[in-house]
Amino acid sequence: MIDIDPDGAVPAYEQLRTQVTELVASGTLAAGTRLPSIRQLASDLGLAPGTVARAFRELEADGLVTSRVRHGTVVTGPAGGVQAADQAAAERMLHDAARTFALAARRLGMSDDGAVRAVRAQLETLPHQG
Repeated sequence: MIDIDPDGAVPAYEQLRTQVTELVASGTLAAGTRLPSIRQLASDLGLAPGTVARAFRELEADGLVTSRVRHGTVVTGPAGGVQAADQAAAERMLHDAARTFALAARRLGMSDDGAVRAVRAQLETLPHQG
């Protein structure tokens, strides 16, 4: 379900955080789902436990998971009603995608103007929705 590119421009913890956020937002990881332990997930993905721990801390700060000693990490999902949850999830996914792009732009040495131009160029190729 999760695929980390160790050679990618985006740090592994950010890739993990973004992918778990998308899985929660899409409903693939429902509220109440228990995630693998930090050690187990690190082993499965070939990452350092500290990398997974950082992603879990950020997911907890985003309100998507709750971690408790001896009970593990459990998906809490977005708060609010269905429509509020859908809107909050969409906004979070957009924020996460923007952050991932911004990190990649920084690592590639792109200027802010160059990064914005790249986004605008891509938006111009897509049809408007809604």
